[in-house]
Amino acid sequence: MDERPDNQPPEFAPRDLWTDDLALREAVLREGAGPFANHLAAYARLAGDTIYALSFDAHRDRPRLRTHDRFGTRIDRVEFHPNYHTLMRAAIENGVAGLSWRTPEPGAHVARAALSYLHHQVEPGTSCPLTMTHAAVPTLAHAPALSEWRNKAAAPHYDPRELPIADKRGVTLGMGMTEKQGGSDVRANTTRAVALAGDGEYALTGHKWFFSAPMSDGFLVLAQAPGGLTCFLLPRRLPDGARNAFTLMRLKDKLGDWSNASSEVEFQGAWAQRVGDEGRGVATILEMVMLTRLDCMLGSAAEMRMALAQAMHHTRYRRAFGKVLVEQPLMRNVLADLAIEAEAALALSMRVARAVDAAGDVPSEAAFARIATAIGKYWICKRAPAFVNEAQECLGGAGYVEESLLPRLYRQAPLNSIWEGSGNIQCLDVLRALQKEPECAEAFFAELPMGLHPTLDEEVIWLREAMRKPEEGRARYLVERMALALQAAVLLLASHPLAEAFCFSRLAGEHGLAFGTLPAGVAIDEALARALP
Repeated sequence: MDERPDNQPPEFAPRDLWTDDLALREAVLREGAGPFANHLAAYARLAGDTIYALSFDAHRDRPRLRTHDRFGTRIDRVEFHPNYHTLMRAAIENGVAGLSWRTPEPGAHVARAALSYLHHQVEPGTSCPLTMTHAAVPTLAHAPALSEWRNKAAAPHYDPRELPIADKRGVTLGMGMTEKQGGSDVRANTTRAVALAGDGEYALTGHKWFFSAPMSDGFLVLAQAPGGLTCFLLPRRLPDGARNAFTLMRLKDKLGDWSNASSEVEFQGAWAQRVGDEGRGVATILEMVMLTRLDCMLGSAAEMRMALAQAMHHTRYRRAFGKVLVEQPLMRNVLADLAIEAEAALALSMRVARAVDAAGDVPSEAAFARIATAIGKYWICKRAPAFVNEAQECLGGAGYVEESLLPRLYRQAPLNSIWEGSGNIQCLDVLRALQKEPECAEAFFAELPMGLHPTLDEEVIWLREAMRKPEEGRARYLVERMALALQAAVLLLASHPLAEAFCFSRLAGEHGLAFGTLPAGVAIDEALARALP
């Protein structure tokens, strides 16, 4: 390897995130999105170059809320660095939000998942509005009168202007479910919806404690109608162009996710249109939540991938104690362990994307998507913060400095485990599926055929017994083991070269509590060879 002046690595970017990522290329083919490979490769090159470069200023110059214009008129406008809009436009035009709806053919959801994974690696903040815009489309299908919103949310056009939907070719969508008194318990919501004269039209009065992506054109919100908790579409602008009757109270001062805005909002008789039947709000929005949870998995897998790539790049050039870091045995163990974890996270996420792709036609895939999304959302998102911190340590002090990208990833890493239901919510959701939807347990075990590997066979036997009468207080332990078993099965069924190392280290107990504790004899050289060309 070339000696660098002052023992410093070269700049990481530009890089081709498709050529770099063998695991992604394999997963795209394995899960049925091969016909989209050229499109994915093109976006991967854009992400590893232009989007990567633009992301730094989009994060440094955080969104600002302008409540009034200079004449004292209330405007509630969120202002961004110009790069934010360039990033959103690139993502939407390339299908990060709408490919799976515009191209409804086999593999489209897997391809869209790969696009989200690539984008999130270099610009996670914009992933929030992109994810919600994508996930809102099937929910809007519950209201035929909202077909224009549905079509324009899937359109490859980005327009940040504040205009009524009739004047826009494409729209973005945000979400408002949680309130300060209830949090994840949305049935405790107090926002009220009063029916108006128009069919399906209501006036909403109340608040939202987290109003995601407040610059969006419309928002899916939950409110208490006469028939119970109900889902509504609340537009920013009324059909006549006037502002809707809601007020942004403040933007959240967040740990990370700096390029994206999150807010608190109050509704003062805001006009909204009902989506689905009264009292069916949770059921109506459930499909959206499943899709956003999948993107939480993909986002955490993307953060792992980028953190690993940064660590591999640095250690290939940095020398210490007379030897390049990547050649030192203990560092190799750490990097290989991270590579195994990252590949397993991606493999399970893309398998779930295939289940989502087939869910409309294959009941067993729908059942698998139902339970595996909660399992994967819990485990993969839980692993990301420790993973990114370990990658930071590979860079030493340089990993604590903003130019390395690792601090941004570290701030971002906890978000996906919190957003769309924290870890406990996911585990309780798994228990609920096991108890009330027996087809979910059947689909889960269908993914774990006996005979793949001795350690996995032992795990399946344990899981069958543990899942007969699962205890709520032990739900995390159960779901963790379910996740590891699924990851092992996905790798084994793919004849993945790191499957044996995963089973030996994660299932057989030959692994410590920290990364870098792989047992002797695992495929360290192969893991590192796959990690980054």
